[in-house]
Amino acid sequence: MVFIPVTLGIFLLILLISLAKLDTFISFILVCIFVGIFCGLSLEETLAAIQLGMGKTLSSLVMILGFGAMLGKLIAESGAADKITHKLVIKFGRKHIQSSLILVGFIIGIPLFYTVGFVILVPFAIALASKTKLPLLYIGLPMLASLSVTHGFLPPHPAPTAIANMYDAALDKTMIYGFFVGIPSILTTKYLLSGTMNRLVPKLKPEFIILNSNSHFKTPSLSVSLIISLLPVMLIAGSSFYLLIFNENLIIKSLSNPSIAMLCSVLFGIYFLGIRLGRSMSDIMAILREAISSIAMVLFIIAGAGAFKQIIIATEISLQLGTYFQSLELSPIILAWLIAAITRIIVGSATVAGLTTAGIMMPMVESSGIAPELLVLATGAGSIFFSHINDGGFWLFKEYFNMSIQETLQSWTIMESIVSLVGLLGVLSLNLII
Repeated sequence: MVFIPVTLGIFLLILLISLAKLDTFISFILVCIFVGIFCGLSLEETLAAIQLGMGKTLSSLVMILGFGAMLGKLIAESGAADKITHKLVIKFGRKHIQSSLILVGFIIGIPLFYTVGFVILVPFAIALASKTKLPLLYIGLPMLASLSVTHGFLPPHPAPTAIANMYDAALDKTMIYGFFVGIPSILTTKYLLSGTMNRLVPKLKPEFIILNSNSHFKTPSLSVSLIISLLPVMLIAGSSFYLLIFNENLIIKSLSNPSIAMLCSVLFGIYFLGIRLGRSMSDIMAILREAISSIAMVLFIIAGAGAFKQIIIATEISLQLGTYFQSLELSPIILAWLIAAITRIIVGSATVAGLTTAGIMMPMVESSGIAPELLVLATGAGSIFFSHINDGGFWLFKEYFNMSIQETLQSWTIMESIVSLVGLLGVLSLNLII
C-alpha cells in the first residue's frame, strides 16, 4: 500500500513534465498536493509541509549555488576558461590532446554548470578538430565525460549539493570521494569508446566556432585562471585535510564551510577576473546579476524536490518506505542508483532524477550503515544513466556535433551510461574500505 501514493506521484510527475510539458517546479508542487491529500493530509497541512520542505532544502543551498553561479560566470566572461583550455592543450601537445581535454573538462566543470561548460568548451573542441584534423568525437567525447562527472558527482553542482544536504552528507568528503569515483569513470569511457570516437566522423559546424569573444578586455594569466577556478575545491578539501592532520583552527575550519569557501572565491574572482583586468564594478555586478538570474529555475526545481521530500515525511510514507527497503536484501547503494537511473530514463532530467530519488531514499540513509557521501555518489551516478531523446543534453550534443539520432545514441548515450555504471562500481568499491 505504501508504494501506491509514491508510485502515483512519480507517474504524475513524469506525465506533467514529459507529456504535458509543464514547468518542473509547478509539476513538483502539484504532485506534492496530490500525494498529501491522497494520504489524508488537509490542504493546509499539505501546504505547510511544502513550505517547510522548501525552506529546509534551500536554507543551506542558496549561498553555495548562488556564489557558484557567480564564480562560473566570472570565469566564463573573463576569458579564464579559454585561457585554461588553450594553454593546457598547447602544453600537452597533439599526442596527449585527449588527456589535456579531460583535464580541461574537469577543471572547467567544477565551477561551471553543465550547460555553460558545454557551450564554452565544445566550440573550442570543434575548432581544435578543424585545426588538427583529428576526429571531433576523439577530441570532444572524453572532455564531455569529465563534465558529466562533475555534474553528477561533485559539489558545488546543484544536484550533488542538494542530495548531500538531504542525506546529511559532508560536502568535503563527497567531493573527495567523488574524485576517486569520477576519474576512473572518465578513463574507462575514453578506453571503451575509442573505436566509436574514430569510427563516427560528423561534419564540423563552423558556426559553433566562437573563440576569444572577450578580446577587448585583458585576459587573466593561466596561473590566475587555474587558481580561481579551483579555489573552492582547494579551500574546502584543503581545509578538511588540514583539520585531519593538525589541531583544530577556527579560521581554517571556517574556510572548510562551503558557503564561506564559495564567498571567498567570488571575492577573489571579482578582483582578479574583473577589476584587475580593467572592468568597472558596475560591469562586474551586471555579470553577477545575470549569473543569479540563470540559476533561478534550478533553485525552484530543488525547492520543489525538497517539498516532495517533506510530503513523504509528513504523510509517514518515509517510515514505511524505510521499513520496507530495510527488509530487502538489496544494497542501499544499488537501490539508490537503480531508482535514480529508472527516473532518469523516464523523466530525462538528471537533476529531477537525483532529487526525486533522494526524497525516497532519505529514510534509510541513517539506518543503512553506509557513509551518506557514498549514497550521494550512487544517486548522482544513477541520475546520469542513459540520456536519450527526453534529455536536453542529448539534443545539445546532437546539434553541436552535427550527428543523427542514431549516432548520438551510439556516442553520447553510451558515454553517459558508462560513466554511470563505472561510477556505481567505484562507489561499491569505496564502500568496502570506508
